[in-house]
Amino acid sequence: MRHSLQRVASVLTQHSSILGVILVCGGASPSGGYVGGKYWHHPGAFHHGFKGVCSVFVTAAFAFGGTELVGLAAAETANPRKSLPTAVKQVFWRITLFYVVALALVGLLVPYTDKRLLNEAGQSSNAHASPFVIAIKNAGVAGLPSVMNVIIMISVLSVGNSAVYGSSRTMAALAEQGQAPAFLAYIDRLGRPVFSIIVASSFGLIAYVAASSQQLVVFDWLIATAGLSSIFTWGSICLAHIRFRKVWRVQGHGLDELAFRSQAGVIGSWVGLIFNVLVLAAQFWTGFAPIGYRDMTVSARVNNFFQAYLAAPIVISFYIIYKFRFKTKIIRTRDIDLHSGRRDLDLTYLMAEERKRWPAWKKVYKFFC
Repeated sequence: MRHSLQRVASVLTQHSSILGVILVCGGASPSGGYVGGKYWHHPGAFHHGFKGVCSVFVTAAFAFGGTELVGLAAAETANPRKSLPTAVKQVFWRITLFYVVALALVGLLVPYTDKRLLNEAGQSSNAHASPFVIAIKNAGVAGLPSVMNVIIMISVLSVGNSAVYGSSRTMAALAEQGQAPAFLAYIDRLGRPVFSIIVASSFGLIAYVAASSQQLVVFDWLIATAGLSSIFTWGSICLAHIRFRKVWRVQGHGLDELAFRSQAGVIGSWVGLIFNVLVLAAQFWTGFAPIGYRDMTVSARVNNFFQAYLAAPIVISFYIIYKFRFKTKIIRTRDIDLHSGRRDLDLTYLMAEERKRWPAWKKVYKFFC
């Protein structure tokens, strides 16, 4: 079900990106005519400049979250050595096509001054405020705004499925290590962490807050607690990869023994870690001194800071409390265990034999995808 929804959403998003290119080149303004980069010059591409870009990092991080689930999914595949490299490489192309390209196109088609983007309270109101829907309405293409709303709904269902999948597996793993209630570690005969799935799914009941007049307030605070968590997650992934490669080398192993090697290598992880730290620093700056902060009251500035940076003190405090409570130490490089749970296979031989049978076109394809 989860993979079917993702495929449908991916196909529909690809078609919307193609449509976006056509609208940019062929005319998508209410009065007709070529659009091109007109809105990037007037009213401009980046509202409030560099600080304006930094101020949306929480929302952007929340939107980009989920791609790291490929690591969790690999643990449940029949052949992780074969499926994981393909899945990891495709994450790059999905982010490039479905996020970067799509956002660039919609930025060309809809100016940030369009009043339909926000309601009277200055907040995004509903799916009709989607810039994709607005771009299609500007083009005068009948029926397609409804199709775009369907894409949004399918994407939301896909995100919900992925969230339950990822959070339930994470809770089961924490419980197995004694860092969560023991009953969450229960796995049924089909390999499903049943109690973890039930607990994760129960948080979906928060969606009924949408029927309340305080829905925007609740949503803002949910974003505050979850947004920057993606930055911490990816920073941790980059740091773990850096330490793993160092341990692997120190303990006398070669790269040929690895079933999969990141194309960017350790340098890519260092770049990723540095950029994640810079994002946290920039978010602290925009939280402490937001746009128009001189006209804000003290309480409004405090409220804004925690809405922008609440995830950071939560994550850091949990880490510090755990360290003091259980008195754990940072394991030294030479003492890290790399062999528990590892499958004993001659990966070098197996991979060489597989690649011998690959035609030239497949070798090129596998390098990128």
